Amino acid sequence: MSSVFPLSVLVVGSGGREHALAAACLQSPLARRVIAAPGNPGIAADCQCFDVAADDVAGLVNLAVNEAVDFVIVGPEVPLALGLVDFLLEEGIPVFGPKADGARLEASKNYTKQILLKHGIPTGAAASFDDANAAVEYLETASYPIVIKADGLAAGKGVIIAQDHEEAVKTVRGMIEGGDFGDSGREVLIEECLFGEETSIHVIVSGKDYIILPTSQDHKQAYEGDTGPNTGGMGAYSPADLIDDAMMARIEKEIVIPSVNGIAAEGIDFRGTLFIGIMITKDGPKVLEYNTRFGDPETQVLLTRLATDPLQLMLAASQGWLNEIEVKVKDEYAMVVVLASNGYPGSYPKGEVIALPDSVDEDEHIFHAGTKFDEGKNVVTNGGRVLGVTALAPDLQTAAAKAYALCDKIDFKSKYLRRDIGAKELQRGR
Repeated sequence: MSSVFPLSVLVVGSGGREHALAAACLQSPLARRVIAAPGNPGIAADCQCFDVAADDVAGLVNLAVNEAVDFVIVGPEVPLALGLVDFLLEEGIPVFGPKADGARLEASKNYTKQILLKHGIPTGAAASFDDANAAVEYLETASYPIVIKADGLAAGKGVIIAQDHEEAVKTVRGMIEGGDFGDSGREVLIEECLFGEETSIHVIVSGKDYIILPTSQDHKQAYEGDTGPNTGGMGAYSPADLIDDAMMARIEKEIVIPSVNGIAAEGIDFRGTLFIGIMITKDGPKVLEYNTRFGDPETQVLLTRLATDPLQLMLAASQGWLNEIEVKVKDEYAMVVVLASNGYPGSYPKGEVIALPDSVDEDEHIFHAGTKFDEGKNVVTNGGRVLGVTALAPDLQTAAAKAYALCDKIDFKSKYLRRDIGAKELQRGR
């Protein structure tokens, strides 16, 4: 085990995931100081925040150096893809998150698909295109519905499930020729639509060592009943009991171990979170995608349930002593419900004053995601996903009741939320 000492920690990012990470670090005996960049009003209530954007790599490196930071936790995918970790390591600053070569597993859907197929990891059939006419020709013989993904980063929104040929053609032409999703959509992955129930597996990776965190399930679609456009996530719960011990053993054998070993075999020294989206199909678990950072809003429920110090876990992954850590998890359920601005993931209003309760219970949390201070120092809306309202309880039904009761105590003019987070799990009697 590397020497552990009180750390000055920098959390990079401004969303709900970063608020949850900062809150966990503040609870750690290993942290003497926690700062954030750029942070948000929720983080600023407890930490010093610096006005440096998450994609300002040079600015973040300078901040870490000037503030004598001992350890950096990179929350979002964009700075990872831009090589922030590489530059921090060049300055001798330890960091949790993969270097640019590892971040490519999220930054390019096509690259990930090649890795999955090369290493025999179960996934859907797919083909990639940067020519719209060739893509349309491929779609002539496709089965529907079919999945069309922008190759690059698109803030969790670059995935369209086309129900028929007409919609699919419109989507690929819009991405490749029309600039939908900008440069990220100039190349597309057209993929078999997998059917089943989706789950998220977070794996903390340090080279070939790994630890699987508790299961969780996100709700990607905007509207109740899992309808409407894809979003960054409208809510999540943990554990996801559809993954029993036998299925988890299968996921570890067929997906996690081949993924960790396959990434290492590509010459990538991956040190961070490998967040694997999985569909439990009738033929077994299959990989939908890799992400190379903690999920949002999954982080809000995962860190809430960890009994092991998350900062120690991330430090161990970064420094290569992950195999010395035993992860302990609270025997409780957690749920997060996202309060969004009506209209998300399309256009939505900003600048609405948020009315928040004066206090919350110890097992409840309001994680800020898309908020800022206005000129009068009021907390106002500043994003599609505004807050992540989280509750912990002995069972999922109680966690849901607590989370929704807290949601009802929060108000802003365009507040929108899904009222069916965890509904399928609750129907199973959890």
